[in-house]
Amino acid sequence: MSVAGFLAYAGLATARDQSRTAATIATERDVLTELFAMRRQLGWAGSNLNQAAKILNSGGDVPHLTLVIAEVRRAADAVRRAADNLANQQSDETL
Repeated sequence: MSVAGFLAYAGLATARDQSRTAATIATERDVLTELFAMRRQLGWAGSNLNQAAKILNSGGDVPHLTLVIAEVRRAADAVRRAADNLANQQSDETL
């Protein structure tokens, strides 16, 4: 499942579950809001990396590209782990 698909699924599941407290739902909404924001920022980072690739392909230089790629990967992994943790919490609650 893609991150976007998971976030949509998690948001809808949260809206349907009336048995949880408002505080729990608010906390999950905060997490979902942050995950959406991180996803958007990763999209911008991907766009910037595409621009760097264009520069490299035209013979230009992109200083610190390896470091930037490592940081983008680290951020993407953090988003993936957060989404997995949220998914696991929700699946544990449904069991």
